[in-house]
Amino acid sequence: MTVIVVGAGPTGLMLAGDLAEAGTEVRILERRAEESNLTRAFAVHARTLEQLDARGLADELVDQGFPVKGVDVTFGERGLHLSMDHPESRFPYVLMVQQARTEALLQRRVERLGVPIVRGAEVTGLAQDEDGVTLTVRTAEGEHTERAAYAVGADGAHSTLRGLLGVRFSGHSYDTHIILADVRLQDELPPRVNPFIGHDGIALLPPYGDGWFRATIWDRTRQDAPLTEPVTFDEVADSLRRLSGGRLHLAETRWSTRFLSERRQARHYRVGRVFLAGDAAHVHSPMGAMGMSTGIQDAANLSWKLAAAERGLAPAWLLDSYESERHPVGRATLRLSDILLRMAVAPAAVRAVRSYVAPALMGVERVARRVRLLMSGLGYSYTPSAAVTSSDATGERVGDVPLTVDGTDTRLYAEMDGLRFLLVDTSPDGAAADAARPWADRVRVVRARGDLPGGATALLVRPDGYAAWDARPGQDGVAGRVREALAQWAGPMGART
Repeated sequence: MTVIVVGAGPTGLMLAGDLAEAGTEVRILERRAEESNLTRAFAVHARTLEQLDARGLADELVDQGFPVKGVDVTFGERGLHLSMDHPESRFPYVLMVQQARTEALLQRRVERLGVPIVRGAEVTGLAQDEDGVTLTVRTAEGEHTERAAYAVGADGAHSTLRGLLGVRFSGHSYDTHIILADVRLQDELPPRVNPFIGHDGIALLPPYGDGWFRATIWDRTRQDAPLTEPVTFDEVADSLRRLSGGRLHLAETRWSTRFLSERRQARHYRVGRVFLAGDAAHVHSPMGAMGMSTGIQDAANLSWKLAAAERGLAPAWLLDSYESERHPVGRATLRLSDILLRMAVAPAAVRAVRSYVAPALMGVERVARRVRLLMSGLGYSYTPSAAVTSSDATGERVGDVPLTVDGTDTRLYAEMDGLRFLLVDTSPDGAAADAARPWADRVRVVRARGDLPGGATALLVRPDGYAAWDARPGQDGVAGRVREALAQWAGPMGART
């Protein structure tokens, strides 16, 4: 049966592309009749680039963006620097790129795979039973029903599917309305993310690399402006000048909007056969630019699990692990973005000391490293399910490492496809690789030379780039242990559908 994805934003497109690559029938329903030109997101973080890299998509996007290796925050006459240079990743930066370009990349993929995108299709009803999900859909031709094995709500902060499920969206709205604008300045700024924190709020200016900047502005003096009121050149110019202490002078704008920022998270990411992902599951302030990246990572976590379930190969616990793994990540992302925003638009008592406290705090290497890893997504790991036999690495992010396979130099992520497990065996006898052969329809098995993370001699990597199992030097019974891990994660030996 089909999987229906509701929402054709980055999260929905990533998920649908993965499912189609895995051979799962999938279709996308999109409420908007026309493609959106809204471009709120402006950055892709390192962990999301790694997910795209596993699918052969990252380099094309990197070529269209501008890599930034740090954040320079200005507090009046004082400042601090936060490094976004990640030695742990092939992508030691945050990529500045318009959301529209990320969406276009993912949409070309689903179009190449023949995934239908039905635009102007609004979901108005939902029912589910033990065999599937029935959606009531309204189009220009009237209402009809569609049946699927599973449905995923990737339909944004005002998710219809979340409402139909009755899932609580806990949290609150921030008082200050936010202005977004693409701007060109009269001033020279360094090629970094440039936050200017003033008495009345903050202006955040990451560069696109072509002379334009994405201005994200919180200005107390304009916090009550109606969301429907057009953003003017003079308003943006005045806010930038005041919040930067006279340092910034606006030359030109090409796009602008006003919106209300929220901090909310769905109580549950799964209800029966229906899942929530992306902004339908979590929304937060633009501080840290983590929203789109977190949604794409949701999709990477869920897609291979749904594909396995649709083929009848998913162990009973696997679909539940989507919520148990991604809900804590969403919660941590909300907390981090909230802390960053509250520091920037703090009350008077905090404003008096933040220019001293923040640099001192971020001057502690352990704190700065933790913030960098969480913001980039590189610092998250997953708690192993009680249903699997854990090894030293289970649940940890797997970084890219150089490998030699059949005499050819390559790297671990180049051997991945985002669909199958990857077993890399660097041991002399290849015991793990030999034992994994009966799972060849679900596991890519590679004999290689190279140094695996943690000094492992064999490593089973999940399709989303986290470790399922590993073997270390001197451990006995590797063949039996890898067979046990594969049966727990990927289903019975030789099972096919």
